[in-house]
Amino acid sequence: MARIGIYGATGYTGFELIKLLVRHPQIEIAFATARSAAGKNLSDIFPTLIDQPLVAVEQADLRNVDIIFTCLPHNTPDLIPLVQAALDAGVKVIDFSDTFRLEDLDTYARWRKKDHPAPELQSAAVYGLPELHRERIRTARLVANTGCYPLTAILPLYPLVQAGLLADGPVIVDSKSGVSGAGRSLSLKTHFGETHETFSAYNIGRTHRHLPEMEQETGLHIIFSPHLLPVYRGILSTIYVNTKPGVSEEEVRAAYAIYANEPFVTLLPQGRLPELRHVVGGMNIAMGVHLAEEGRYILVACVDNLIKGASGQAVQSMNLMLGLEETAGLH
Repeated sequence: MARIGIYGATGYTGFELIKLLVRHPQIEIAFATARSAAGKNLSDIFPTLIDQPLVAVEQADLRNVDIIFTCLPHNTPDLIPLVQAALDAGVKVIDFSDTFRLEDLDTYARWRKKDHPAPELQSAAVYGLPELHRERIRTARLVANTGCYPLTAILPLYPLVQAGLLADGPVIVDSKSGVSGAGRSLSLKTHFGETHETFSAYNIGRTHRHLPEMEQETGLHIIFSPHLLPVYRGILSTIYVNTKPGVSEEEVRAAYAIYANEPFVTLLPQGRLPELRHVVGGMNIAMGVHLAEEGRYILVACVDNLIKGASGQAVQSMNLMLGLEETAGLH
């Protein structure tokens, strides 16, 4: 049994992570931390059958722990010390924030308006998308878990980039996310009265913090328009691409054979497009390809942002890092 520690267990992704790990056949949870809820059980916060004790961060014991998950918000002040302490103790780390996702330090500084807080750690980090970086994740000490929005752009676009089918010019990614994507912390924009029976765009153009991940992993210039859906969970991204002259629909669809053996990636048959209800509650990312007109295609991708888009993806990486079956605990 591998022993796992979780920092930030009462957030949406932390709770989803625990739900996955308690039924994992080869995992034991060594500790789970919370701030205001320290000293309680997880069942006091979420009335479920999961009776996991919650401890303060300072009480978390890294001895005899194999991997920790840091399910903490972006810009959490004590994230870097937590990660460094774990690595110094020989414990591997899977981080849920975007602190370690951008490989280029200049890109980080340009987008975050500050220098990277731990460049030596960044140089050791691996982008946590198994479908693209499986072998690097196997040997990684620090994995930067993929963002949920980027996942729905990178995986549909990557096969077309690899096959050299796309024409020059920007790609448009139009995404819609449920409110859980913003986390559990209080925010005016995610209050019920601000989201119910409405639909809104935000951080459009080149302002969203997840955009550089998409461009890093695809090598494309992307115009990104995120929207907030009045639903709890799920992301649907609609992507508009132009192909090179003479590229056929058969060639476009054939490019996705790169995912033929991927356990959690599904390309729907011609004429079908995915919906949120197809993926919510599971690990699958479902994708569809539609020929709009000659040389122009619309890609649609759907994912559960809390599972394949966050906690399930992290478990997939954990399995690789521990030398376990990649799908263990995820079906």
